[in-house]
Amino acid sequence: MRSLSSVPAIQICEPLSTTGEDLSASSVVALDGATGRPVWRFQTTHHDIWDYDVAAQPTLATVRRDGSDAPVAIVPSKMGFVFVLDRATGRPVFPVTERPVPASDVPGENASPTQPIPAAPPPLVPQRLTADDAWGLTFVDRLLCRRKIAPLRSEGLYTPPSLRGSIIYPFAGGGVNWGGGAFDPDAGLYIVNSMSVAHVVRLIPRADYAAARTAEPKAEIGRGFGTPYAAERTVLLSPLSIPCNAPPWGTLAAVDLSAGTIRWQVPLGSMVMGLIRGSPNLGGPIVTASGLVFIAAATDDKLRAFNAATGKELWQAPLPAGGQATPMTYVAGGRQFVVIAAGGNYRMGTRFGDAVVAFALPTAAANAGR
Repeated sequence: MRSLSSVPAIQICEPLSTTGEDLSASSVVALDGATGRPVWRFQTTHHDIWDYDVAAQPTLATVRRDGSDAPVAIVPSKMGFVFVLDRATGRPVFPVTERPVPASDVPGENASPTQPIPAAPPPLVPQRLTADDAWGLTFVDRLLCRRKIAPLRSEGLYTPPSLRGSIIYPFAGGGVNWGGGAFDPDAGLYIVNSMSVAHVVRLIPRADYAAARTAEPKAEIGRGFGTPYAAERTVLLSPLSIPCNAPPWGTLAAVDLSAGTIRWQVPLGSMVMGLIRGSPNLGGPIVTASGLVFIAAATDDKLRAFNAATGKELWQAPLPAGGQATPMTYVAGGRQFVVIAAGGNYRMGTRFGDAVVAFALPTAAANAGR
């Protein structure tokens, strides 16, 4: 691999604001492996007041672009964007432009006036939710969701938190979270799962913090030490405890990194006794040389296999607990195995456990993906 020590340090997509820039926060930072010296950084969110940090690890890959091989770092984000960066310089492979975003109406908050938006690939999740978009299993459920959404501030992606309450969509869980994605080098496809759920974030004046905590002792209310406000964050759910936005709430997608397009996108998992396809999910995929994608992640406690070329689900098996982890694969004794830790996850509401489950792949199954 080429040394990065000779590449000059550069700054990419810095915010126009001079307040709260935090240029290495919510960023990808490249360090020289020999010296630890920063070489480049790319900030995916300026002055991050949404919890839109870079939760998923970048994936290093080589993609075919304009007739030549391009070493890249693939950076999925909670916003649903996939940033594709030149690995040596940090410069975007597909154009990234600074676009105006909603301003904060909170006294003293200087939100960045612009955010970096990639021209390609398209976002993996919807990024705007209004009262007209309210969804429910029944008319009453939908009506109550509409009433929840109507008084809230909701101006699309990067709507700032507010005193009256703002819809943060996608929520701080993603888009894409820490599971990240997997790369199929033969097909040039980046396989990644994502979530489509909303948060409501309401700022609480410091003087009202104790009363808010007493009124809702189980609520997620950040203390915000040294600031004039605390922040209450809740998932936007209907009275039936399902998201107020339309499903699917979780998908698996294949991103063509040469073309900057989404090759396919399918619901991942199921909910409500299998009636709704596409559940919230946490944990990443792997892809094998034969073109099989393995992923659990969804809330229905199953491990699945998909065809990497088409997105068709080929196989599934139940797990003893939630599979909120990324599987691994290895070969031993002439057979290939897929292994996943099934431990469950509190926030996902899946079953707890302490199992490590291994599946052996017959030779025929290993070749069935293409």
